Formats: sequence, C-alpha cells, structure tokens
Amino acid sequence: MKAATVKELKNELSYLSNTDLMELVLRLSKFKKENKELLTYLLYEASNEELYISNIKEEVKNMFSEINTSSYYFIKKSVRKILRIIKTYIRYSKKKETEVELLLFFCNQLKNLKPSIYKNVQLLNIFKRQIALIEKIIGTLHEDLQYDYSLEIQGLKK
Repeated sequence: MKAATVKELKNELSYLSNTDLMELVLRLSKFKKENKELLTYLLYEASNEELYISNIKEEVKNMFSEINTSSYYFIKKSVRKILRIIKTYIRYSKKKETEVELLLFFCNQLKNLKPSIYKNVQLLNIFKRQIALIEKIIGTLHEDLQYDYSLEIQGLKK
C-alpha cells in the first residue's frame, strides 16, 4: 500500500465531519506511542510552553542522575538516548526558542557530568555538535534572544 501525500490527506480530511475526524484521530493515537505523545502535547501542553519546557528539563535532569557512570560506554549510550528523547520533544513543539532552551539545558547537564566529558572524544563531539546546532538556530531568532542565548553559549564553551 502506497501512502498518500499530505495534500491528498488534507483534501480528504476536509470532507469528513467532526465525529469522523475524532474517530480517525483516536484510532491513529492507538497505533504509536509517539502519536499519542504528540496529541497530548497539542491538547494539553501547547498552550503553556514554559511549563512544557520545565517538565522536560526535570525529566532530563532525572535521566542524567540515573546514568551508569562506571564506564564511558554506558555514559555514551545514555547520553545518546537522552538526546534522542529531547529531539522528539523538540519535534512536538516546533518552536525554535524551545529547541534552544532544551539543547542548552542538555549541554549544561552534559558538561557538568562526572566523570568529565573532556576525557572522552565521542562525548566531547556530541557536546560540540549540539553547540554548533544551537548557534545555527540562534542565528534565526530575534536579536534580543540571540544576545541572551549567545551569552549562555559562551558560558558553556568555557
């Protein structure tokens, strides 16, 4: 079965009634956890982005505290998993400010991780890639936000 394009889906959805649309959305939410999470964000959390960010930061802080620090292998696996989860949350929001906030928080947590990431090349590369991504995103934001976030990045680079 070939999937329809977004335009075709949009046209077809425009012909459906509200009850049919609700049934489709609920049926769609049963198939993947990610669909359910996105629907939860859109219905409950999109109206209060600050609360959404603070909840994610708390979750990330807990994940960092649970990292097995016995070897860099386990640290690396856990850090990649945390970053993957953060990227998923960023995709739900689609707001550049949220993306910068969460990535800055991730980098800050990664930098303060014990044992130091500066003793492992792969962890250091993850850190540097995220800093480069943040700098790229900051370039698209308003000038005042650019300045504020640039100061935070300078603090992270030290």
